Amino acid sequence: MAGVWVDAGLNMPPQEQTEAFKLTLQRAVEQQVTRFVLIASDLEEARRAIAFAEQDPRCVVTVGIHPHQAAKAPSDFIQQLKELAQHPAVRAIGECGLDYNRNFSPPDIQRRVFSAQVEVAAELGLPLYLHERDALQDQLAILKPARSELVALFTHCFTGDNNALEAYQALDCYIGITGWLCDERRGQDLAGAAANIDSQRLLLETDAPYLLPRNIRPRPKSRQNEPAYLPYIAERLAELTGHSLSQLQELTTTNAQRLFSDWG
Repeated sequence: MAGVWVDAGLNMPPQEQTEAFKLTLQRAVEQQVTRFVLIASDLEEARRAIAFAEQDPRCVVTVGIHPHQAAKAPSDFIQQLKELAQHPAVRAIGECGLDYNRNFSPPDIQRRVFSAQVEVAAELGLPLYLHERDALQDQLAILKPARSELVALFTHCFTGDNNALEAYQALDCYIGITGWLCDERRGQDLAGAAANIDSQRLLLETDAPYLLPRNIRPRPKSRQNEPAYLPYIAERLAELTGHSLSQLQELTTTNAQRLFSDWG
């Protein structure tokens, strides 16, 4: 897969946007972004992502419950996750973790639902696809005791500083970089940490339709992000790390294949 990019995280759109989503992925392919990890934030999204991936082998899927959705998790969510995870398109458990920035779900429920998903990932031997905002210490407190039982961790949409990076890399986490890096207002801490990311654990992702890179010129009329814009994130990362674009392409693609298991 030399000479292509992997978008290690974009969000599954609503059912009524499926046809438009197909066109979005085609625009991405025209920019050499040819592999996609579809993120699920709840069980319904997970099922739609799996159904989409069944028709498009360029896609693999995560299944999990986002901390924002934790309070809405059904009582049998663990069993449902285990059943969904049997599908061959499923390559990780998540997006899961803790988010104290908005607390759409109470923190105690977030911790319970997250801990259960950590156990599922360990039991099934799947990577854990992580979300975290303003909850680093509680997140680490859950992850550290389980780390030896987990095959891999991916810190989705990392936005932190060197201290947060050091804490995640101490757990041998893969680190996902998004358009946050291109934000001159909010991305300064991340820009300062970027050169310290282990190149063998570095991935690129858009988190589309969110986090439109602010270095796109001219600015798109639509404020929605899409995987075709992944190379703009790479351009900014190249400036900060000294890697060439071709080096970043090879590194991040290889890392994505290792983390999510190679797919055709």
